[in-house]
Amino acid sequence: MSTTESRRGGVGTADSRITRTTAATGPDGLTQITETAVTTRRRGRALVRAAMWWTRTSRATGAALAAAAEWSARTVRPAGVLVALAATIGLAMGIAFGWVEWMVGGAVALLLLLASVPFLFGTRTYDVDVSLAHERVVAGDGVAGEIVVRNHGRRIALPGRIDLPVGEGLVEFGVPLLRPGHTVAQPLDIPALPRGIVTVGPATTVRSDPIGLLRREHAFDDVHQLYVHPRTTPLPSTSAGLIRDLEGSPTRRLVDSDMSFHAIREYTAGDSRRQIHWKSTAKTGRLMVRQYEESRRSRMAIVLAVAEGEYADADEFELAVACAASLGLKAVHDARDIIIVTGSEIPRVVRGRLRAISHLPAAAPRPMLDAFSGVERLENTMRVAEVCRLTAESGDRLSIAFVVVGSQVPLGRLQQAALAFPADTAVVAVICDERAHPRMQQLSSLTVLTVGTLDDLSGLLLRGATA
Repeated sequence: MSTTESRRGGVGTADSRITRTTAATGPDGLTQITETAVTTRRRGRALVRAAMWWTRTSRATGAALAAAAEWSARTVRPAGVLVALAATIGLAMGIAFGWVEWMVGGAVALLLLLASVPFLFGTRTYDVDVSLAHERVVAGDGVAGEIVVRNHGRRIALPGRIDLPVGEGLVEFGVPLLRPGHTVAQPLDIPALPRGIVTVGPATTVRSDPIGLLRREHAFDDVHQLYVHPRTTPLPSTSAGLIRDLEGSPTRRLVDSDMSFHAIREYTAGDSRRQIHWKSTAKTGRLMVRQYEESRRSRMAIVLAVAEGEYADADEFELAVACAASLGLKAVHDARDIIIVTGSEIPRVVRGRLRAISHLPAAAPRPMLDAFSGVERLENTMRVAEVCRLTAESGDRLSIAFVVVGSQVPLGRLQQAALAFPADTAVVAVICDERAHPRMQQLSSLTVLTVGTLDDLSGLLLRGATA
């Protein structure tokens, strides 16, 4: 017997194969040759196919298990989980140890679970329409609405239930038996809500068995945003006397060229020759020039502190938001230029290295109040003094700035906040403290108003305007 090895297809090529040839002598004296070829590429392809099949199978199995787990989490209620455990444990213990009582209990639990399944079959041929009487309300007021259910199918719709989420709450409606094309309307009464942006919807139809083991839901797309505005109080127009510089009115700042004449002074180097008053020059024999009072447009800033540490509790913060909204609403009605600034959320990892503020829309009352509805206290944000400093740096020249804070801000910090504004800007600090009596005090260039209720703000501003 002789063995020879040959390599075909060339050395180093992808189609190379190893062939082993075996020669043997038969009984008739002839030589018989048997070849056994092993192809490496075929083996590699088989391994790749096996790996791909295993990968696809494992992924499909994982996706199926995930879908089954998600379906179970949505469908099986806590009571259904207990019944399923009772059926599994009862049947397993009964079969394993021959305990008839356990077997009977497990069989009963299994029958209950199987009897609940048919209640999930079928679809709800409903059209659900939710309407609200108002999309915007004031804090403490309720809102009325209506929910309309129509059977648009060709079969009778069995009685069911519709759940309507309202914020963190839930309103339930019972739907009676509906013939094809019939409609039922039920009133929706949402009780008093706190300030915020409340999501109403989506309405969800619920199919469930009488025991409550299994549950099937279908949510509609109708979602409403209900803006609950802060409470506001009317402020007197005389509160504008705190600055007395409406558009076109003069200020105490003296300039060389403007509309409001102030006085005549002697000419100094650099004065414009256009402002020379020749009659006074002829009388005195020296060059005399006109001097004017600067008249500029009033620009107001309202800075609302939102740091958690600057308020004693949530009620105090709500009072501050109400005061800031009242000031902003009055400024918009008086057609003033106004900016409303609050602190912005700053990630903890960059706190101290990043400064950020948020501007609330102030062009019209509705967008402004909508923005106040979403203002919340923040844990990671700048203190009010830093917010005022950034406001003074980013904004135009301000005539007056209102700084609304809580009772946890000391007077020293308020004075630091006032120093961030230019010297000719009137700064008024509004301290919201529900336990304090209303009062007004003057600290150098800072006016401090302490309010215990929202109604105190109007009287204090009127007193300041009179003074």
